[in-house]
Amino acid sequence: MGTATRSLNLSFSIVGVLMAFGVGSAALLVAGRRDYPELHTVLDTSIALITGLLALLLWDMGARSKQPLLTRLAIAFGVTFVLEFLHVLVIVEWSGPLAFLMQLRGFLRPATWPPAAHILAIGILATIWSSRRQPAGVTAFALFMAGLAVLLVVIFQRLPPYRPAGLLDITRPVLILAPPLWAVTCVLCWRLRMADRIFQPLALMGAVVLLGHVAMLYSQAPHDTEAMVAHLGKVAGRLILLLSIMRMASSDMLERIRAEAQLARLNEELERRVEERTVQLASANHALESEIRVRRLAEQKAQAQLARLSLLHQITRAIGERQDIKSIFQVAIRSIEDQLPVDFAALCLHDTVDHVLTVECVGLRSGAVALELAMPERSRIAIDENGLSRCVLGQLVYEPEIAQSPFPFPMRLARGGLHAMVLAPLQVESRVFGVLVAARKEKESFSSGECEFLRQLSEHVALAAHQAQLHGALHQAYEDLRQTQQAVMQQERLRALGQMASGIAHDINNALSPVSLYTQSLLEVEPNLSPRTREYLETIQRAVEDVAHTVTRMREFYRQREPQLTLMPVRLNELVQQVIDLTRARWSDMPQLRGTVISLRSELAERLPAVSGVESEIREALINLIFNAVDALPAGGTLTLRTRLLRGADGQDRVRIEIGDDGVGMSEETRRRCLEPFFTTKGERGTGLGLAMVYGVARRHNAEIDIDSAVGRGTVVALSFPVPEPPSPSGAPLRDVPERARPARLRLLLVDDDPMLLRSLCTTLEAEGHVIVTANDGAAGIAAFCAAAERGETFAAVITDLGMPNVDGRKVANTIKSLSSTTPVIMLTGWGKRLTSEDDIPPHVDYVLSKPPKLRELRETLVRCCGPASA
Repeated sequence: MGTATRSLNLSFSIVGVLMAFGVGSAALLVAGRRDYPELHTVLDTSIALITGLLALLLWDMGARSKQPLLTRLAIAFGVTFVLEFLHVLVIVEWSGPLAFLMQLRGFLRPATWPPAAHILAIGILATIWSSRRQPAGVTAFALFMAGLAVLLVVIFQRLPPYRPAGLLDITRPVLILAPPLWAVTCVLCWRLRMADRIFQPLALMGAVVLLGHVAMLYSQAPHDTEAMVAHLGKVAGRLILLLSIMRMASSDMLERIRAEAQLARLNEELERRVEERTVQLASANHALESEIRVRRLAEQKAQAQLARLSLLHQITRAIGERQDIKSIFQVAIRSIEDQLPVDFAALCLHDTVDHVLTVECVGLRSGAVALELAMPERSRIAIDENGLSRCVLGQLVYEPEIAQSPFPFPMRLARGGLHAMVLAPLQVESRVFGVLVAARKEKESFSSGECEFLRQLSEHVALAAHQAQLHGALHQAYEDLRQTQQAVMQQERLRALGQMASGIAHDINNALSPVSLYTQSLLEVEPNLSPRTREYLETIQRAVEDVAHTVTRMREFYRQREPQLTLMPVRLNELVQQVIDLTRARWSDMPQLRGTVISLRSELAERLPAVSGVESEIREALINLIFNAVDALPAGGTLTLRTRLLRGADGQDRVRIEIGDDGVGMSEETRRRCLEPFFTTKGERGTGLGLAMVYGVARRHNAEIDIDSAVGRGTVVALSFPVPEPPSPSGAPLRDVPERARPARLRLLLVDDDPMLLRSLCTTLEAEGHVIVTANDGAAGIAAFCAAAERGETFAAVITDLGMPNVDGRKVANTIKSLSSTTPVIMLTGWGKRLTSEDDIPPHVDYVLSKPPKLRELRETLVRCCGPASA
């Protein structure tokens, strides 16, 4: 904003452009109305190229000067360039893959000229408005301009480009807003020419473009005389702005050259002044040298005191970095021996109970003297009535000649050849807990400054020792707190795990119920199953029962286990074979997917006796051990399962199951802690509960667990189960157990919000010969019961779920009993075992069954409710 912007200062090039525009326009108008297609193409191309060049120049100027105004102007010119480029794009005769552009000629030529005539003026006005109010950033401005351009293209595509001559003989009324827009732009830029020098050339460009758009209002064809005048106006206006920007750049360069020349002159002047100042400093330096010689004498006198202060600082910093009293004392004593120096140094702790001093630390160089004086570390010194008694009261004691003192402690030092002694108390909060002893062989060898130094050092050592004691106490308290927190966190984890298991038991049991029902039904009603199919179905049924049992037992993490386990005979060889089948995907298929091979070797002893236990728990423990063995074989290897019978020395036989691998093995620390809950070496992949659960199973079955492992050698985990005593033979012959009674043909109402469970249960009971009515929630169940009662129909029993939205099983049972007190209500729920064990059976419920349901239990319950079928 220099003085050049305060007046209309046009260069010869800009004047030439204006003259060329005037002469060219006049020549075209004098020649009369004609068509100039070639000139039209040249001018359209020139407009697009100059517009793009201006956008790049303005963007570069804005980036260099960090001016949002220039950046927004660059965006406005850039959007205009895109429209002008699209207008020119279809001039070329395209062929090949770009031939489709020829089909857009009818759209792009008429639809891009009017938006380009308006968008630049709107962009300049929007730039001025946004620079005054600082609204959204450059990105928002660019999105606004792009959206406006698309909107204008859509609008002008729908408007007819030419109309018969109307008001003022105008033939292109669609461009009637362009001259007013450019007039407003021209006037506004001219008024703002004092704010920024870019506005003056913008005003000149707007005036020329305004004249061109006025001529365009009377155009009757895309390349007639009036259209060519408008095109000349747009080219001339852009050339004026381009030349103005180039002139501003050259002006800035000239100013920079002048500034550099001025800077060079100032630099020369500065160098001259520096030389003069150097001469003055040299003379002052000679004067300072003489003053230095005077002060050097004073410094030599203070040097000894500074040395002692430096030593005190070093010792203080060294002891401040240590957290135990022993190392603090060692640093202090050795620093005194090396830097003060002294012939004997020691630190003693005061025992207030026995009123004696205990030698805690003796200097390295003072060791020989300490032995001669019978004062090694941990020796005890009686407190006499002279120096030591005054020192433990908090006084600094200096004995220049200890040979003249009749008390025991000075006399002991004198026998070692020491003649001067300083005793400094270690005092914290008016309590003396120790004494610093320093002695020399020369008489009267301690100056007052050294005595003061020892006093200050004793204060720092006392403070550091006290802080070390506090730090030790705090560390112990923190360790106790950490252990307590770990115990609390472990209990909280157990409680949270149990609560989570209890919360998801309903969903898991619902999902397992259809599998269990269909499997049981197939095993009972399909006599023609192949042995292999029957074996697979039995394996599926065992797996479903194990999952349900596992979900139930997970409550043990926060709830006491029932006092008694129902133990049954378990054939371990058969159980091992089942576990092999259940885990085959983990030790065979999944390693092959990773490109590794794990071979299984089973060595099962023949005629192995049965053991007493819970089959599902032992199966789960063996599965956990196999999974751990597979995890220990990341590169493949051999997995070994072995059973054998051991003859105990006490006459008690035991069945031993071994699960071994030749994998990575465990260190002694890991082997020792592997049975702890939540201890894992698998990172986020492990829970730390697998071996802990195995250990719990072993304890509950009175079994022994043995782990043999070494790093690089593999691991063998063995479980030894006691063999129970054989039952005494009974005199009564065994008789076949008759088949359990089945219920009569019943009409039942099933209520459950799980459609899959509802469908599977309905199918199974219908196969039993019953008539089933289903309802998919509690409200529908109550409605079905009421509707049947109105028709005079009854249900033999109602089977309902507990957890359902809006109307749960409790409300269903209450309503059924209120309508028909004799109708049995059976609650089939995933929380069945929990409700039974906690004696929390809802009122108005006759029987509670657990999910997944067992057909045998369901039949027995229906028989108890409704009676057996008649023969």
